[in-house]
Amino acid sequence: MSSKHDPNQNHLLAALLDAEFDRLAPHLELIPLLLGDVLSESGDKLHHLYFPTSAIVSLHYLLENGASSEIAGVGNEGVLGVSIFMGGNSTPSRAVVQTRGHAYRLPAAILMDEFNRGGHVMRLLLRYTQALLTQMSQTAVCNRHHSVEQQLCRWLLLTLDRLPTNELTMTQELIANMLGVRREGVTEAAGRLQGYGYISYRRGHITVLDRAGLEQDVCECYAVVKKEFARLLSDVRHRQGNLA
Repeated sequence: MSSKHDPNQNHLLAALLDAEFDRLAPHLELIPLLLGDVLSESGDKLHHLYFPTSAIVSLHYLLENGASSEIAGVGNEGVLGVSIFMGGNSTPSRAVVQTRGHAYRLPAAILMDEFNRGGHVMRLLLRYTQALLTQMSQTAVCNRHHSVEQQLCRWLLLTLDRLPTNELTMTQELIANMLGVRREGVTEAAGRLQGYGYISYRRGHITVLDRAGLEQDVCECYAVVKKEFARLLSDVRHRQGNLA
C-alpha cells in the first residue's frame, strides 16, 4: 500500500493488533468519497463498513417534511456501520459525505467474523460505539439549548479535529442543513465569527484563523464529546506508534 493512502490513518484500524490487522487487510478496499455521496439511506441494510482516513461522513436524521439535521459525524477516529456489529443491521439515519476524501471499505461478513472472536476487536468497537452515542446525545442537547454561533463553533472544531488542515470546503447552506437551522442564522453566526477574526469565509471555503478563539466561545458540548472519546480510546496503543 502506498504511503499516501494508509489504513493506519484511521485510528481504529491503527489500533488493531498485528494478527487482527493481517486478517482484515486483504479485504480492505480504498475508495474515494465525494462531497454529497450518499453511503446509506434510512432503513438500508448495510453490507459494508467504512473506515474514513481523510473523508468525513455525516449522519443525518430526515423528517417526513424533508428537513434534516446532523446527529453525528464520522471521520478518521471511527467507523461507519456500527449497526452491523450491534445486531440492528440498519439505522433510521442517512449517511452522506460531508468532506471529500478517502475511506477503506470492509465487507460486513469479514468484520463480523473478527468481532465474534471476542477479545480486543469487540472491546475496541464497543468503546467507539459508546463514544459515538455520547456525540449523538450531546448534539441533541446542543441543538436544543445553545445558540447557532455556539453550534457553529462546535461543528467547526469537531471538523478540524478530523482534518490535517485548517481549511474547510463547505457552503453556508450545507452547514445550515447540518445544524438543522435557517441559512440566515448561519450567515449571521459566520459573520460574527469572521468579525472576531476567528475565521475567514469566501465562496464556500472556510479558513480557521484562530482556533483558540473558537474554543473560547464554544459551548461545553465540544469538550464533553472530546473528553469522552479520549477517556474511552486514549489508552489504545497503535501499531505504527504515530498515526500517519
